Amino acid sequence: CLGVGVSGRMDRIAEAPRVYTLGLRPLAYLPWLLWEIVKANLEVARVILDPALPIAPRLVRVRALQKTPLGQTIYANSITLTPGTLSLEVDDGSILVHALTAESAAGVLEGSMNRRVARLEGES
Repeated sequence: CLGVGVSGRMDRIAEAPRVYTLGLRPLAYLPWLLWEIVKANLEVARVILDPALPIAPRLVRVRALQKTPLGQTIYANSITLTPGTLSLEVDDGSILVHALTAESAAGVLEGSMNRRVARLEGES
């Protein structure tokens, strides 16, 4: 949300037309994202503390459903904010993600965050 605010401020300084308007939709997305961060923190802590649980790092590429660079940036940043996953590259509408476990990779591939960010952007 800070990035959106800063970019909005930069648009006013540069006198460029403002292309991206998210309205109040981030207010609904932010609590969901915070809850996902909490759940992922607990999962990563569980993997670290229990030696029987496998750490199986892997790279997955996911197609971003977002149509704008802002939407793709929000999605990539949301992935990175969630412990156990890290966005490595955003290229041509896809995101390369490093996942700590098979479960975290499956969570990215499942796509609920992808769909929520697309709705945040205004997609149906």
